[in-house]
Amino acid sequence: MKEGLTEKIDSLQTSLPSLNELIYLIEELKNSDDDTLRYLFTSARLITEKTYGKKVFIRGLIEFSNYCKNNCYYCGIRKDNKSVDRYRLTKEEILECCAQGWELGFRTFVLQSGEDDFHSAEDIAKLTSSIKSAHPDCAVTLSLGEKSREEYALFRSAGADRYLLRHESADCSHYKKLKPPALTFENRMRCLQDLKELGFQTGAGFMVGSPFQTSESLAKDLLFLKEFQPHMVGIGPFIPHHATPFKDFPQGSVKLTLIMIALTRILLPHALIPATTALGTADPLGREKGLQAGANVVMPNLSPVSVRKKYELYENKICTSSEAAECIECLKRRLEKIDRQIVVDRGDWQA
Repeated sequence: MKEGLTEKIDSLQTSLPSLNELIYLIEELKNSDDDTLRYLFTSARLITEKTYGKKVFIRGLIEFSNYCKNNCYYCGIRKDNKSVDRYRLTKEEILECCAQGWELGFRTFVLQSGEDDFHSAEDIAKLTSSIKSAHPDCAVTLSLGEKSREEYALFRSAGADRYLLRHESADCSHYKKLKPPALTFENRMRCLQDLKELGFQTGAGFMVGSPFQTSESLAKDLLFLKEFQPHMVGIGPFIPHHATPFKDFPQGSVKLTLIMIALTRILLPHALIPATTALGTADPLGREKGLQAGANVVMPNLSPVSVRKKYELYENKICTSSEAAECIECLKRRLEKIDRQIVVDRGDWQA
């Protein structure tokens, strides 16, 4: 075990390190031995259990449109990818996904799409109201990208409980290398601030190993998360897609992704942190490893099997051919092996 690292890990619970101290810690952990990593992951897991026990909360993901007006350099459904087989689910199809999910024990539905202006803010509000009317005890999470404050307020008044908007990078210069000039760092931060002020349980997050990312960028991510205090944090490895400008960049490290999940958990003891599908795609046991490193959420796909492969943000995404019922039973069995239990619960953030 690397001398001094365990003390630095422990100190994260009581004092906020400087940027340089975090850079040093990330660099040391990237090159550390198994015993040190085991200590880090165990520390994060015990912090999770102190607030949430051994519960794993499930979110039913419904990817209802793969149209997108943006051209993010890493994303497989970017506007300029002409090979995408585009689709939009109807309102009736989305409600049917929710009905099936409810029967399977899902109490949170995550409506995700590309930034598709086909659906007006009023459309999304009506859809949200319909879901809440059909399932009053459920939580509705939206993940629709950057909107105006007025649009976010309309979603909130319609009953939306949560909103996921990864900040992507808290390093402004790095952010600009991931996005076209029309998508600014300042507007992303404005959106996140608006969401939190409007009362959403707000989710941020970032990819690990994205092109041009440095340890300094990752340290800035951690400092931003500590300051902003999001309720949810999505962290997964960068996985390249063949039809993007980043197609030739290497996949992000699973080890470093787990390190960043664990550090985030220590800095944000109450956060809801998913073991992402991207992590499960990069490593066959990725989701289990994520849960053992401080994550406490999984997001099985409730979208119709016929469209799942069309929502390809990155290559070789897992669980695109399994029915939801089959997928949830598989997850239950896998999580039992690591002493974790899927629960029928909204899984709200707990102070």
